[in-house]
Amino acid sequence: MKAAHSNASGQVHTPVLLHESVMSLDIAAGDVIVDGTFGGGGHSTVIAEQLKETGLLICVDLDEAAEVRFAEKFQTAKHVKFVHSNFKDVAVILNEAGVTTVNKVLLDLGTSVFQLLADTRGFSFHSDTPLTMTFSEHGSHTGFNAYDIVNSWAEESIADIIYGYGEDRSSRRIARAIVAARAITPIVTAIQLANVIEAAVPRRGRIHPATKTFQALRIAVNDELGTLTTAMNAWWDALSPHGRLSIITFHSLEDRLVKQWMKAKAEESLGSILTKKPIAPSDEELQVNPRSRSAKLRTIEKN
Repeated sequence: MKAAHSNASGQVHTPVLLHESVMSLDIAAGDVIVDGTFGGGGHSTVIAEQLKETGLLICVDLDEAAEVRFAEKFQTAKHVKFVHSNFKDVAVILNEAGVTTVNKVLLDLGTSVFQLLADTRGFSFHSDTPLTMTFSEHGSHTGFNAYDIVNSWAEESIADIIYGYGEDRSSRRIARAIVAARAITPIVTAIQLANVIEAAVPRRGRIHPATKTFQALRIAVNDELGTLTTAMNAWWDALSPHGRLSIITFHSLEDRLVKQWMKAKAEESLGSILTKKPIAPSDEELQVNPRSRSAKLRTIEKN
């Protein structure tokens, strides 16, 4: 079940916690299931196989390129639909899919490997591409991008973002270096920014010193934490009784938010948490896919 998937350019997408997340949905005949982050379609492929044609799988992604990958995978599948949307826009998604309620929802919050490897918007610090970090090529609903933050925002605001969303203790030093560098010339590409950060905070160990800053900028640009909260509340309202919501997170801020949200639902007797402890990747998966190391899966069932 943990097969990798590739596109025509040979880019490989390895779904994280594939077996565990599909199992968490407890797929039954006739289910209406939402894969809120289609990405490379790894999770959707297995869900569609298990669902067969007895129900409906709704695949959602904000990245325009994901719709092309969807068309390649599901050319003849009548029980699978694609909706180009942010997964928080639940009313839009339900309307386009022609349903009013759903039974199961899976949200994989990881950045698609396709966005990283075929990077055109500055997600990767190895990328000599424009520094935008928006999930859609048409921009973000926040109205600003990473270039705006790095080149226009006050030093203190940049430091606050890096510390708050990246939890990087070197945030002030990095912000200071960014402001000094942009005074000489605008920071236009991802690799430019990475070089500025590496010069200010020398590399220690295998992790690039720009990693947390890039995470923080991406979260801020796309309002990822606000989007996640909106999405959880909206999908909860759309879930049928005994419906399930499974979420795969990739950093502590996301996981803490999901944990607290699910705990609140359980305390209000609105749902039952099915993962007393988050499910982490197995040793086998970590060997095959090291980028899964920070992934955690949590599942709640609606009462």
